[in-house]
Amino acid sequence: MKCRQPGCTGTIVDGYCDVCGMPGVMAVGQAAPGNRPSTRASGPCRQPGCPGHIVDGYCDVCGSPDVVAAPSASPSQASTLTRTSIHLGSTALGSARATSFGGRPQRQTSSERLTTGRIGAGLTRVPPAPAIDPAKAVLANPEVPLDARVCPRCAAMVGQGAENVASRSEGFCPACGAPYSFTVKLRPGDVVAGQYEVVGALAHGGMGWIYLAKDRNVSGRWVVLKGLLNAGDADAVAAAIGEQRFLARVEHPQIVEIYNFVTHDDAGYIVMEYVGGRSLKQLLKQRMTANNGEADPLPAEMSLAFLIEILPALGYLHSIGLLYCDFKPDNVIQVGDALKLIDLGGVRHIGDEDSAIYGTVGFQAPEVATLGPSIASDIFTVGRTLMVLSAEVPGYQTEYETRIPPAEELPAFAAHDSLYRLLLKCCAPDPNDRFTSTEELRLQMLGVLREVVAAGTPGVGTISAASVLFEAPTVASERTGQRQLPRLRPDPTDPQAAWLARISTEDPIERLAALESPPALSADVLLARGEAALDAQNSRLVDDCVRRLLAADPWEWRAVWLAGIAALQAHDFTTAQSSFNAVYGQVPGELAPKLALALACELGGELDIAENLYRVCASTDAAYVTPAAFGLARVRAARNDLPGSLAALELVPSTSRGYPESQRLKVRDLVALADDAPRLDDAFRALGQARLEPRVEAEYRVLLLRKAFDLAGAGGITLGGRPTTTAMVRDDLVTGYRELARLTEDPGIRAGYVDLANSLRPWSLL
Repeated sequence: MKCRQPGCTGTIVDGYCDVCGMPGVMAVGQAAPGNRPSTRASGPCRQPGCPGHIVDGYCDVCGSPDVVAAPSASPSQASTLTRTSIHLGSTALGSARATSFGGRPQRQTSSERLTTGRIGAGLTRVPPAPAIDPAKAVLANPEVPLDARVCPRCAAMVGQGAENVASRSEGFCPACGAPYSFTVKLRPGDVVAGQYEVVGALAHGGMGWIYLAKDRNVSGRWVVLKGLLNAGDADAVAAAIGEQRFLARVEHPQIVEIYNFVTHDDAGYIVMEYVGGRSLKQLLKQRMTANNGEADPLPAEMSLAFLIEILPALGYLHSIGLLYCDFKPDNVIQVGDALKLIDLGGVRHIGDEDSAIYGTVGFQAPEVATLGPSIASDIFTVGRTLMVLSAEVPGYQTEYETRIPPAEELPAFAAHDSLYRLLLKCCAPDPNDRFTSTEELRLQMLGVLREVVAAGTPGVGTISAASVLFEAPTVASERTGQRQLPRLRPDPTDPQAAWLARISTEDPIERLAALESPPALSADVLLARGEAALDAQNSRLVDDCVRRLLAADPWEWRAVWLAGIAALQAHDFTTAQSSFNAVYGQVPGELAPKLALALACELGGELDIAENLYRVCASTDAAYVTPAAFGLARVRAARNDLPGSLAALELVPSTSRGYPESQRLKVRDLVALADDAPRLDDAFRALGQARLEPRVEAEYRVLLLRKAFDLAGAGGITLGGRPTTTAMVRDDLVTGYRELARLTEDPGIRAGYVDLANSLRPWSLL
């Protein structure tokens, strides 16, 4: 059955339209299709900034009739508007069906284009948000609680009342004198701009009440009206609307869509898409309620999954020259299996020094008040959101308004060091120390999410995720050569990337010669020289490359990586630890600096730290299991923990090129541990399964047979699952010594093995 809403192309499923979400019956008093007035058959909408087209006399985007819009305010008027940072309250938004968002005949809404993939990048699963009936989201008694009544200019508490003095919903701030009003301006049944019929109030935000309404001109779709300015100055309202019209050009499937800007009773309103679902702040409140009123933060993997999912929306705004300015849990809505960024009231152009700045205490970056917002300040708000979602921080708007508490006060962050370092970098006091883009942040969040998920899963990493910064580590052995560490990947955006790719020689001396005359010096050229110098053991050239890289860019962590490798070569383990620790802080989602830091700590005697880092690497990524397992085995062997070393070697998969080496080491540990019959039996079994060099295998076999000969005595013993007697062990030992003599080139040693074999042969009388 087709939907009967005018202009909707959907089909009725389970009583509701799968496009517009309306019930499968025509609303009372609604005109039948074909009876809408038409002033023009087609053409672009003439509302400023609207990209829609006229269909049946109305715009299919903003719903406005085909008339010329009133003149907007002049730039000079617009530039006079300023406002200080304010608290923006949570907005409860709902929908009758989680997948329905008002139909339009020629253009899908951004909500309809939302993907239905599960949040969590395939690494974890986040339960979908249940559908909410929009009518039930309307507040029966809309009133702002006393503790939420703050001045829109200075954020001071207002309207609180006192002894024998009633609280007030309207008045003037005693701190700064600014007017305030918390009374509802629109009532159910009010029609705004002759088009939007108010159903009721949804929530109260920093700019006033937010209302649910139906668009009479576009299929009766649900829309949200959000106040722009609650002042009686018509010119100021017009200027505010003129300044905000650029938001109608924002088009991204994860960002709420702006339909229109209208005025009503000298107040301005943004008309935006109605988004069904729940905000992340509401999710936190629901968890607190279910936890008997005690805070119950989200698991770290869920917080990361939410932010990884929504960051592309923030990145899209940055890519078109816009800043969001007020990212926080209130403004991220979960819609079924997807997320949506709402409340564009604080969005402004990058570099805009005149428009109002909106933000929220506890989320806004400290430099915004003096330097203004930036991409770095948006990233700060993402970090603060991560903290608030994952931990209960009572003082995040007071004592820790712009600082991060110690890790021990944040259990989730104390449990995952990479997560805490990610938070510290997001919220670094110096904007230059933060991530440079949302995509850089997203990639590091993905790495941290993999670690967090792996920490809660027994076993080792079974999936390898290629890094864009580092190559995979080489196959490692029990040796600790620095060449086992991952190498840096070339930067494909470097100006000399193509020229560097044509240098194919692997010989370090030849490569250094080829790198002497680049078309122009770039960061990757210096890095390539530094790496070739490392291979050539030319420490002076490495130091020169590091110095020049850091002089050009003090935040070039790749130079610090080179310095760490050079320090390892020089056996300066303290400097190596410091270097790799700094790189770890810059790219907390990468495993390469953790593996390097583990090696530096191992060689420097910091065995506990080394073991913890090796375990993180082994559990997170399949490509890191082998080098991390060998590292664990070395650390535990250094503590004389042979069972622990043996357990670490068991982590090496049989498909790894390091598997034969792990088997040799495994037999070594078993031989050392074989001090009773059961362990001897296990050692013989392992020796039979290991793929060892003939001489090494013969040496271990003789060692085990010597122990078996001593333990067997007059009775028998089981070796490799085979019952044997003392005589059988003696015969095998004689054979073993003769095999060693055959595999030995030194005549003196060969004669010694033959003598040992002869000494075990029984004497016979002729």
